[in-house]
Amino acid sequence: MKAWQFEGEGKPISLNEVPEPTPGPGEVVIDVKAAGLCHSDIMYMERGESMPFHPMTQGHENAGVISALGEGVEGWKIGDVVGVCSSGVRPPLGMFTHGGFADKLVADAPDLARVPEGLDLALAALATDAGMTSYHAIIKEGRATTGMKVGVIGFGGLGQIGARAAVLAGAEVHVAETKESVWDLARNAGATGLVRDASEWAGQGFDLVVDYAGFDTTQKALDAIKRGGTVVQVGLGLPTFTVNTPNILGRTLVGSLGGTVQDIEEVFDLLLAGEIQPAYTAIAFEEIGDGLERLRRNEVTGRLVARFGD
Repeated sequence: MKAWQFEGEGKPISLNEVPEPTPGPGEVVIDVKAAGLCHSDIMYMERGESMPFHPMTQGHENAGVISALGEGVEGWKIGDVVGVCSSGVRPPLGMFTHGGFADKLVADAPDLARVPEGLDLALAALATDAGMTSYHAIIKEGRATTGMKVGVIGFGGLGQIGARAAVLAGAEVHVAETKESVWDLARNAGATGLVRDASEWAGQGFDLVVDYAGFDTTQKALDAIKRGGTVVQVGLGLPTFTVNTPNILGRTLVGSLGGTVQDIEEVFDLLLAGEIQPAYTAIAFEEIGDGLERLRRNEVTGRLVARFGD
């Protein structure tokens, strides 16, 4: 089968022929139908030399159809349509184990999320990371709810879903995003205020700020929240950030990584109902390499999702 693989630092991702996988005990094989492209894929290509082995099939945002069952798998059958949680039993797909930029992938049965009938598989795929991660950060970690003033830093693949989820929860949502071309999308999602830089929020008494960017924006988030408020850090735009220690006192700074199968299935339901309508562009499997370069150049609005075959 074909697979897009990282072969070592400084090398472009390559489309290679690899053996088809077989499932071990408790595992399933999935015929991949859609896979989202993520900035984490770029980060891995830039810093992945220390990872366990190369070449590594990338792709951690996947949906498809079960085509084989390993020994002991219960509750699933061949033909079931599923998404795969990227922060479950198996170490993250596409980084520590082979991912879904391939015709087939192996996943652990407990990491499967059931895709409801009628949900487009491109949406199902992006829900497994962009959806899960953003939703978990703002709803489960940040506890966004009615009456809260919430800031979202970054209105990209994750921020667009997180912002809308907070609006649906009843929060007053503000967005900081340098790319003004997406401001109308943010307004359509229900954002009541938009700024180019989160520094403009300083002293405005936010209850919660979720940073989906991570370009040393954490201090700006801390400056925006009131005493007793919370900053949830999600984005990894830069490997380090600097904060003024006194700003942490009386405030909460927490990191949020991934989420759960339950989070994914809750996002599936919101997508199916049309409550969340993320911007994305579908590309062909053969375009994944070019798509990652578009991501690197910041030329993407929302998400890129590769569709496989029919």
